[in-house]
Amino acid sequence: MKEIKVPELAESITEGTIANWMKAAGDSVEEGEILLELETDKVNLEINAEESGVLKEIVKQEGDTVEVGETIAILDVGGQASEKKEEPKEEKKEEVKKEESDSKKEPKEETSSDTEEESHSSRIASPAVRKLAREKGIDLDEVRTADPSGRITVEDVNNYREGKEAAPAKKAEQPKAATDPKTEENGRPAERVRMTRRRQTIANRLVQAQHEAAMLTTFNEVDLTRVMEIRKRRKEAFKEQHEVNLGFMSFFAKAATAALKAYPRLNAEIQGQEMLLKKYYDIGIAVSAQEGLVVPVVRDADKLSFGEIEKEIVRLAGKARNNTLTLDELQGGSFTITNGGVFGSLLSTPILNAPQVGILGMHKIQQRPITLEDGSIESRPMMYLALSYDHRIVDGAEAVSFLVKIKQLLEDPELLMLEG
Repeated sequence: MKEIKVPELAESITEGTIANWMKAAGDSVEEGEILLELETDKVNLEINAEESGVLKEIVKQEGDTVEVGETIAILDVGGQASEKKEEPKEEKKEEVKKEESDSKKEPKEETSSDTEEESHSSRIASPAVRKLAREKGIDLDEVRTADPSGRITVEDVNNYREGKEAAPAKKAEQPKAATDPKTEENGRPAERVRMTRRRQTIANRLVQAQHEAAMLTTFNEVDLTRVMEIRKRRKEAFKEQHEVNLGFMSFFAKAATAALKAYPRLNAEIQGQEMLLKKYYDIGIAVSAQEGLVVPVVRDADKLSFGEIEKEIVRLAGKARNNTLTLDELQGGSFTITNGGVFGSLLSTPILNAPQVGILGMHKIQQRPITLEDGSIESRPMMYLALSYDHRIVDGAEAVSFLVKIKQLLEDPELLMLEG
């Protein structure tokens, strides 16, 4: 027998919640086969079997919180699941005789129900098992068995009965846990939903960022006329060459890396009484997924072309929405960009993605009348920009200059090539 334990996950992750068992007790398991899905603060991980055998016992159930190194199941290494066994003819005859003698003592209505059960259920079970199920009022089609051949045993029926008896007690407890006294008093409908582990982590970290950082936000606006002209002119050729659309995010990622080189404290983090000034530019791109906001990281964005950045963003966003991001794809970002404009946000104050000290907020592009240098007024595609920063190491003048730098680069995109 071998204990299956929660493996080492990552330096910052010490526990998780069992989201789904792929195997049941008694199932055969092959080396490398997926046993369960573990939900952590950042991603869902698949735990694979290290050896072949039979899953003898499941110690921790779905919904349980488990720590790294904790035993969650027992594996019978090299064992084999029970195979279908033909009962000796003598035993079958005795069961039939016993069944017939029992049926004579029972009312005719019960005998007919037994016949109907056998005709309606296609599950493999001996007459004795069928009789037990009938006495307990159990539908054999609903009984789960660990036998690979699908044969239902007396133990399966008893286990099913115990589970059904325990279920009402649990259901009776749920209304109490889900009932809000105020809701009852007001007589208004409501629903209590438990937050997922990831949502709890997001909530805790956002509050932590506001408590620990001296966070301020500065604003500016950018005229995206030139960017939109380039996108319109180069759209087809870009897609044909890179097999991906030329979006806005590659322009903003390039502008951000150039501005970070000019103002390095926004690419830093605080470690005790020291500042860690990073010489690499890993840009986190905030993505809204079903389980909550995640920030996958585009590595070395300053070394990537526009096409490579767009491809990487599409790849990471797809994995985020499919809940298949790895821990490596979420860790180590040095600066974050978030785009509330895709949801229609005109202006916001983004919260820092700790331990980072800067985050750039993009917003909705809106046609607005703008007074040009010659005094004329034109309708231009304008976007409000927001930069939230940690005032502990980033001064206000530095933050404002950083945002102005991004504005200049986007309003004259040719500068992006020179800065890169």
